[in-house]
Amino acid sequence: MALRINVPPLTRVLLVLLLGLSIVYQAAWFRQNRVYNADRRHAIAWIALIPITSIYHPWTYATSTFAEKNVLTLLVAGATFFYGGKYLERAWGSAEFGKFLLVVVLISNFVATCLYILVFAVVRTRTQAWISLQGSIAIQAAFLVAFKQLVPEHTVTILKGLVKVRVKHFPAIFLMANTLSGFVFHTDTAAVLSWLGFLTSWTYLRFFKRQFDISSTNTGGNTLRGDASETFAFAYFWPDMIHGPVSAISDGMFSLLVAARICTPFSTAEIESSNEQANARGEGGLPNLMNQESRRGGGGKREEAERRRSLALKALDQRLQAAATNRQQPAPTVTIPSNASATDAKPDLAEDSRDDSAMV
Repeated sequence: MALRINVPPLTRVLLVLLLGLSIVYQAAWFRQNRVYNADRRHAIAWIALIPITSIYHPWTYATSTFAEKNVLTLLVAGATFFYGGKYLERAWGSAEFGKFLLVVVLISNFVATCLYILVFAVVRTRTQAWISLQGSIAIQAAFLVAFKQLVPEHTVTILKGLVKVRVKHFPAIFLMANTLSGFVFHTDTAAVLSWLGFLTSWTYLRFFKRQFDISSTNTGGNTLRGDASETFAFAYFWPDMIHGPVSAISDGMFSLLVAARICTPFSTAEIESSNEQANARGEGGLPNLMNQESRRGGGGKREEAERRRSLALKALDQRLQAAATNRQQPAPTVTIPSNASATDAKPDLAEDSRDDSAMV
């Protein structure tokens, strides 16, 4: 039987864009160096994001993400889009997955451009203005944040069990690795884009993305705004020893944003529903993306629908059991002392006897 790899439509588009634009970028760079023997920045200004020329090529805010500089980064990006894109598109749907990508790519690239233009205005170094911002590093950071939200307790085993890392630790490891690389190897663009991708994706998933409330008993399809669960708070992305300081700083910044009416605080009901949803996702686990059954006729979509249905039924069953327990509690009873009733009856008997004698 022929091997079939079922890839969702938007993930397919991402892979085609990645391969096509990377080839075009390399061809343009080769032609510029071979024919004109000139600086490569003029050849790639229309496909890679260059801060000083971005105003004339606004489409590069999107295309630069898919233009990789070498084969190694191309392979890493391809694996990221193939495995991460497949899972997230099936978990959220193509529409929500597309919104997530647009928010991460456009905001990260725009903020990075503003930062490098600001540095150029301060230090007046042409290198900062003509630097090339490209690659999928922001999307890689965003995918790790999404996995931290969906399957934080899943353990990834590397080198046949020699290295075991939980998914919730990957974002911090990724950021630290890119930050150190920026200082040591002067890959500051990767460090900047990784941090911006991390912050943009976390902000969107935490405060803005709509998701179905599987803990609700309403069949009308309630949705939650963002993810108010405690395990997805900003402090939980970092080691336990620094949770306190990070939480104090992030809470202070959030209070300022609320005072400025940029963010809206979560209600108690939203926090409880998000915590239930996080617990249900943690028990659901991470499906095998290379499962043979998921490759046949859209099996992945059916598996995801079944997983959601089972989690919703489990949450509904827990609520029904809690309600039944509350109804089965015995009602309080009131007892009347026997001596009090006997005392009260005596005057009545005496009064009846006097009435009978009067009648006689």
